[in-house]
Amino acid sequence: MAHRRDAHPDNLPGPFFVDRTCIDCGTCYQFAPDTFEDGGDHARVHTQPGDAATLLKASMALVACPVGSIGTDDRVDIPTASRAFPHPLADGVFFCGYTSEKSFGAWSYLIRRPGGNVLVDSPRAAEPLMKNLEALGGVALLVLSHRDDVADHAAYRARFGCERVMHRRDGHPDMERLVEGEAPIPLAEDLLLIPTPGHTAGSVCLLYRDFLFTGDHLWWNPDQGRLSASRTYNWHSWTQQLDSLEKLLAFDFTWVLPGHGSIHQASSPAVMRAELEAALRILRSR
Repeated sequence: MAHRRDAHPDNLPGPFFVDRTCIDCGTCYQFAPDTFEDGGDHARVHTQPGDAATLLKASMALVACPVGSIGTDDRVDIPTASRAFPHPLADGVFFCGYTSEKSFGAWSYLIRRPGGNVLVDSPRAAEPLMKNLEALGGVALLVLSHRDDVADHAAYRARFGCERVMHRRDGHPDMERLVEGEAPIPLAEDLLLIPTPGHTAGSVCLLYRDFLFTGDHLWWNPDQGRLSASRTYNWHSWTQQLDSLEKLLAFDFTWVLPGHGSIHQASSPAVMRAELEAALRILRSR
């Protein structure tokens, strides 16, 4: 729970505030940029919500915060916000909210599909979210992109009986399915698991239609206006991560949905491919 007495002084005065427990995971200013922004080493309120839609979005960011660093003096929208996840992003794809401190606020996603719903990485095991997932048809498959973002995977297995899929190189021997190698692995007609080692030894991406779920392998950097990856937060091999990024040029997708960093949609697979090629030129030159 956030405390007003610990609020950062650079919050714009008003009901919403961010306090000093903030870990700067980026969730609030990526999800509700009309209210929150990056304050350097923490998030801050730059504009107080001025209408019902902005108020709900800010309240949902409060609920999604992994460490409870966002507070508000007016809690009228919090019960509504707590029931508002999963939040639709595009046709059949949802942001789960309820990020976890265990994965430093990484985003997780729900794919709602006739062949069984898929959870990509694990959100916090929050009862309002789990109830809504049940109402949407439950979870048949939980794909874990790498070892950092597993969070409360065991709770989702216990609740939904979902099969958990992960690369063997990232451990977790209790998973129902551990994949191996670096060749793409079809999980279903519309689901392709793409091993992308580099960030960790067992990092994977999931391709669903034109959506690529990338974990911590690739994301959009809004400050630089381009696709990017982090050498600083690379736990295995930067060279291998760049090679894995190059491998993605062989696939068609228009969306990048990361665990950390901003979501990006390109106008076509060709445009996305050109953006990825441009990012690779910059990343390889460093």
